[in-house]
Amino acid sequence: MEKQSSPKAEVAELELEAVIGFNGHVPTGLKCHPDQEHLIYPLGCTILIQAINTQEQNFLHGHGNNVSCVTISRSGVYIASGQVTFMGFKADIILWDYKKRELIARLSLHKGKIEALAFSPNDLYLVSLGGPDDGSVVVWSIAKREAICGSPAASLNVGNATTIIFSRCRDEMFVTAGNGSIRVWELDLPNRKIWPTECQTGQMKRIVMSITIADDDSFFFLGTTTGDILKMNPRTKLLADTGPMKDKFSLGVSAIRCLKMGGLLVGSGAGLLVFCKSPSYKPINGTAELFATCAKKDIRVWHTLSNRELLRITVPNMTCHGIDFMKDGKSIISAWDDGRIRAFAPETGRLMYVINNAHRIGVTAIATTSDCKRVISGGGEGEVRVWQIGCQTQKLEEALKEHKSSVSCIRVKKNNEECVTASTDGTCIIWDLVRLRRNQMILANTLFQCVCYHPEEFQIITSGTDRKIAYWEVFDGSVIRELEGSLSGSINGMDITLEGVHFVTGGNDHLVKVWDYNEGEVTHVGVGHSGNITRIRISPGNQYIVSVSADGAILRWKYPFTS
Repeated sequence: MEKQSSPKAEVAELELEAVIGFNGHVPTGLKCHPDQEHLIYPLGCTILIQAINTQEQNFLHGHGNNVSCVTISRSGVYIASGQVTFMGFKADIILWDYKKRELIARLSLHKGKIEALAFSPNDLYLVSLGGPDDGSVVVWSIAKREAICGSPAASLNVGNATTIIFSRCRDEMFVTAGNGSIRVWELDLPNRKIWPTECQTGQMKRIVMSITIADDDSFFFLGTTTGDILKMNPRTKLLADTGPMKDKFSLGVSAIRCLKMGGLLVGSGAGLLVFCKSPSYKPINGTAELFATCAKKDIRVWHTLSNRELLRITVPNMTCHGIDFMKDGKSIISAWDDGRIRAFAPETGRLMYVINNAHRIGVTAIATTSDCKRVISGGGEGEVRVWQIGCQTQKLEEALKEHKSSVSCIRVKKNNEECVTASTDGTCIIWDLVRLRRNQMILANTLFQCVCYHPEEFQIITSGTDRKIAYWEVFDGSVIRELEGSLSGSINGMDITLEGVHFVTGGNDHLVKVWDYNEGEVTHVGVGHSGNITRIRISPGNQYIVSVSADGAILRWKYPFTS
């Protein structure tokens, strides 16, 4: 018989040139390389290295099944990736050389799936976490490319560990967390052992989705499926604090990162990305880097730290009475004395749209909702108007006629279902923005100049020409208490911190005052203005207080408390 040709004839491989796609199924799968120029992410069995500026792609081939986790060493020299495989088979971890874009070593020990990977800060060790069928944690020596030691990741009476992070300072400490289990591990290299210590959370039982650690190892933070954040001390292994108490992150905290500037960047399962700080963990909207002011004929945008003017928007022969940034940062909404509302682009100052004849006797106050779909304006004649803002259209939704004199200040509730307007006719009205009706009216013998919601939104504070700071119940409009706000002249500006612990006021006495909300006492006084203070604001991260006065001065004060 003739020899038949072998079925395993050499077949040339096609060369992969480009990949378009990112499925996002791998937890924390999108990584930025320490060189700040490349993104690294898995797609199927391949790992992509993509240049951010040029979009040039390199590929790391080597896994026989889908990649389940990827991590980069702190120095950027190594990349490690793990995969899933079939039940009972070993799942590989591959160590890659980043510069050469090639495989260094294949580490096989875990079964079924690699859940998570982490490098030690000085690239000495790689620690890996097996999936639910494996349940072990293994420390590998990068120099020798072999396992040093291993251990079951969680005790028998709790669920699986799913996340892992190394200390930022020490090569011998790392943390694992998962369903009901948070453990701090110490590596004992001479004895080739790892020793776990359970962290105590008391009655609180949580399933951890994400983990991050501070640069100095002082605390680590855990994001949970419940939508709250736990702050743990790695030395004492005790819970430092937890939050937010109300308004937890919808569908869990799926990503969390400690920032060098302080605070946390939190990503939720509902697709929300927010900046927050311990201990309240409430989202801080906006940025402290920019602020805007308005005067006779122009709006100016300033860079906070350098005190430089970045942009000037001029409308000749008109006076701007009020401005507000849309929460998405894409437009500045302004109120003008010719009865028009004008919206400008904050980068270029381009006029985006004008609402003509918004009010009869000029627009005196303006506010925006956090969903960027509505603008609420107040006029010199006392009307409050609700505008629906679309992509191309601006439509009047309702005109609310209750005030008898000009509207001086508007504040919107966080859920956009309610707002409060202050007027110089001596009333503050709380409006229902769903039914577009009046909910409650507050009467006082004063010309109201400013109003603020307490962050819990069951109280409001007001002030005006009678120099009194009044606390009111939102539910029934009853006065809770009154404070003597100033010895001489009206109080024109007021703002409250995100936590609601302190608030600031400024007025015709030229003084900036910081108050303790609960005690009702002045804690700090700022002397610097030579004219009447017209408006005052606290920056989103509680870093600065900015006050403006009638003589054209803008003063930036250091916020006196650490948040």
